[in-house]
Amino acid sequence: MGVEQAKSGFQQRTNENQTAYIQGESEERGWASRLLENSLLYAEVKEGEILPPTIQRLMKGYNKYLRPFFDNGPVTVGMSLDIASIDTISEINMDYTATIFLRQRWTDERLVFEGNKSLSLDGRLVELLWVPDTFIVDSKKSFLHDITVENRLIRIFPNGTVLYALRITTTVACNMDLTKYPMDKQTCTLQLESWGYNINDVMFYWTRGNESVSGLDTLQLAQYTVEDHYTSVSEAVYETGHYPRLVFHFELKRSILYFILETYVPSSLLVVLSWVSFWISLSSVPARICIGVTTVLTMTTLMMGARTSLPNANCFIKAIDVYLGICFSFIFGALIEYAVAHFCTLTHPDAHMLMYGHQMHDMDDEMNGIVTTISTHSNRAKRRKEPAITSTPAPASAELTVSPSSPSGSEPKPEVTPPEPTNWCLTALATLRKILRFISCCHIENPHHIDNYSRVTFPLSFVIVNLLYWTYYLYF
Repeated sequence: MGVEQAKSGFQQRTNENQTAYIQGESEERGWASRLLENSLLYAEVKEGEILPPTIQRLMKGYNKYLRPFFDNGPVTVGMSLDIASIDTISEINMDYTATIFLRQRWTDERLVFEGNKSLSLDGRLVELLWVPDTFIVDSKKSFLHDITVENRLIRIFPNGTVLYALRITTTVACNMDLTKYPMDKQTCTLQLESWGYNINDVMFYWTRGNESVSGLDTLQLAQYTVEDHYTSVSEAVYETGHYPRLVFHFELKRSILYFILETYVPSSLLVVLSWVSFWISLSSVPARICIGVTTVLTMTTLMMGARTSLPNANCFIKAIDVYLGICFSFIFGALIEYAVAHFCTLTHPDAHMLMYGHQMHDMDDEMNGIVTTISTHSNRAKRRKEPAITSTPAPASAELTVSPSSPSGSEPKPEVTPPEPTNWCLTALATLRKILRFISCCHIENPHHIDNYSRVTFPLSFVIVNLLYWTYYLYF
């Protein structure tokens, strides 16, 4: 009996110890679970920081991984932009870099609280809330400013409306048509879209229409002016569904004054400088060659410098390339003009005397006129004396009287006009000979006339081409 009682007492004490151990272990587990729950609830809060009671009540049971109105239709997100600056616009990379303030508004029924004042929270507390997964379409590189802290704003209103603002610098692609560069206009866009929520979950809208974007009126750009801007709402269609998208369009017009002073005026002056050679004698070979070669090389350098700021691998010809090509053609044409004129001079060894030929011919005509007048007066005087001379026998010396205009002692004979050719073959040959003489530079009678014609044709042609160029690219 004593042994059995001892065994039963030992067994009873063992059971009591096990029960106490189990109860203690359950209490420890409960305390650990409560500690883990609290650590998960305030995981985003730094150690030593305590949330206000209002925020604690709002965060109790809040799941940031579920969107508002999860089972009651899509949540509407209103957006507005403030363009702080447009830093660069690159034609080479076809993009622009801008700093913007992006503001998003939506209503979360789980954040409704009593009161009439909004709660402005630290931006770091945004990690405790659900926020839209908005991203910038066509963005090449973006970052959120974090000096001195992350530039984020979070504000909660009593009715559950949440205001979330960010300061972002982004580089966005912009497809440009440089056909009329530098007289071009470019239309760039800034597109905001939801990454994972389709139109059944989230809807985007501009809060104030076209006035939702501000800051462009006071924006100062280096080479552009903002002519127009507007907003639109659309949907992005992908294989995974339809997603909400907001688009901001802005039109940029390039300022042409810089290019006029940098490219157009120097190239036009080089063309005018090449015309100076038309007033230099054909015999001054070094002077004319020096002007021609110098202007050609300078124009080539100017053309290469104008292309450094533009994309090389493009499939279209720009307006500035057309103008530089026109100027280069006129400069090169002036150099070719001297080569042709000099070659024609070499084919005419006495060409330097031809310029005086017409003057000498005019002087000969004047002298012949004077001699003819003197001869006419002498003949009239002789006719008056003929009646008196016929009454007496004429001396032998009278027969030898020589007229001043007739050194050979004979009267001037009237010129005999040769009969016009009646053979049509001779006429055709003469016409063909004239055509060949006009076409072939080797048959130019006076090479100095080439410079005389060039002094008129080159400037006149350049003015006409300029009128056509500027009319087309400015008005068409």
